[in-house]
Amino acid sequence: MMPKNVLGIVYSNSFDSSLGALTARRTMGSVPFGGRYRLIDFPLSNLVNCGVTKVGVIANSNFRSLMDHVGSGRPWDLSRKVDGLTMLPPFTPTAVDANNRIDSLSRIMEFISHSKQEYVLLMDSNFICNMDCSKLFDFHSKKNADITLAYCTGTLPKLQNQAVLEVDEDSKITNIGIDVKTSADVNYSANVILVRKALLERLIGDAESYAYTSFEKDILQKNVSTLNIYGYKVEEWNYTIDSMNTYFEANMELLKKENRKALFNEDTPVYTKVRNDMPVVYGISSNCKNSLIADGCLIEGTVKNSIIFRGARVAKGAVVENSILMQDAFVGEDAKLNCVIMDKNTVITPKKVLSGDKSYPLFVGKEIVI
Repeated sequence: MMPKNVLGIVYSNSFDSSLGALTARRTMGSVPFGGRYRLIDFPLSNLVNCGVTKVGVIANSNFRSLMDHVGSGRPWDLSRKVDGLTMLPPFTPTAVDANNRIDSLSRIMEFISHSKQEYVLLMDSNFICNMDCSKLFDFHSKKNADITLAYCTGTLPKLQNQAVLEVDEDSKITNIGIDVKTSADVNYSANVILVRKALLERLIGDAESYAYTSFEKDILQKNVSTLNIYGYKVEEWNYTIDSMNTYFEANMELLKKENRKALFNEDTPVYTKVRNDMPVVYGISSNCKNSLIADGCLIEGTVKNSIIFRGARVAKGAVVENSILMQDAFVGEDAKLNCVIMDKNTVITPKKVLSGDKSYPLFVGKEIVI
């Protein structure tokens, strides 16, 4: 299968509600991650790194910051006269349920039908992975599959309509469970789905006729015995964001060198919008340990085990530990933060003390002054 024969579709609003206040004014895809990235950078980079040249981004609501970040798609080499990146906002006056994949796909079916590509690859924005999609394409062709689901093995994410897969020795999916209650390790869908375009059109058309709403229950689960549905195991390092806690954990995991090396591979870069900033400025009294600090920051206090985004400032005497400071956040003199997530342009005034827990980080919303 040639990558140029694959149309990429990325859901930017998938599972927005799972991050609470963090996605109150933005999509899941535009949530900041790892000091300088947004979550949508990962599916977009995965697609272009394997040669996909046409991508549609479904945006149902709160997509202003997403459009500002993605722009014309130039950072991902998707600003093209032929194919390239297309933003697909809602075609109704009211926002569409972001978790109703059938409705979302039916509303962009004209875009899908008019594409010249023969296959469609569906991806979510909350799946963090530097994934070699070309191996997925080869697997799909080799198995002569109707649908291929990429899956991971581990603790089941707490997401709506999360699929659990039973896979035989030939990688064929024999059973699909939805919203299973278990604490054991399972094979769960990464919501990376490869399907022939003609089949997708038929399945969505049939689902609309019966007023179905769940892609997982009403399409995948109901057709597991009638279609050749195969499971492709994701071997690369990955993380599925299903809550504020897992978002915090995923960022903290990047403080481990082996995880950074696995996610940010030189051979398959993760692209993002470039912001021209000066290098980090460290004051005489600064003390930094085991932290990721992006360009444009001014550090005069103490930073330990933290992720600091571009343009953030930590004043003299301030202590920031086990925390995430997003773009242009400010921590005043002698303030103390532990297990805190600060959104963009937030301000912590001098001598304030904020403390959460690694299992329940404290969140400070965008542009709030404390």
